[in-house]
Amino acid sequence: MEARKRSRDESLDLVEIAPKANPPVVRIVDFKKFKYEEAKKERVAKKKTREVDTKEIWLGPLMSEHDLKIRVDQARSFLTVGDRVKLTVKFNGREITHPEFGYRILEEAVKNLAE
Repeated sequence: MEARKRSRDESLDLVEIAPKANPPVVRIVDFKKFKYEEAKKERVAKKKTREVDTKEIWLGPLMSEHDLKIRVDQARSFLTVGDRVKLTVKFNGREITHPEFGYRILEEAVKNLAE
C-alpha cells in the first residue's frame, strides 16, 4: 500500500521484481526507462553469445606436407575460436580411382590435429 501511494505521488510506476517472494518485491521506476534498460541488457547478452559455425576445409589426396600443415593450422585456429571443423577430401579427375590416398591424407590430418 505504501509503495502504491509513493509511486502515485512521484508519478512513477511500480514494477514487480520478484513475484514469488513473500511479500512480493517491487521497485518504483519509470516504466519506459525500465523497459529500455532491460532491452539494453538483452542486447549486450546477445552480443556476448556466439553461434558455433561449421568450417569446411578441403584437402586433396595428393597434397604436399607443407600444404597439409597449413590446412591443419587453419583448422586448429578455427577450433580454438570454438567453431567445428569438417575435413573434406576433394578428388579431381581420375584420382577417385585411388580412395586410399584420401584416407591416408585424412588420417594424417587428424593425427596432426590431435597433437
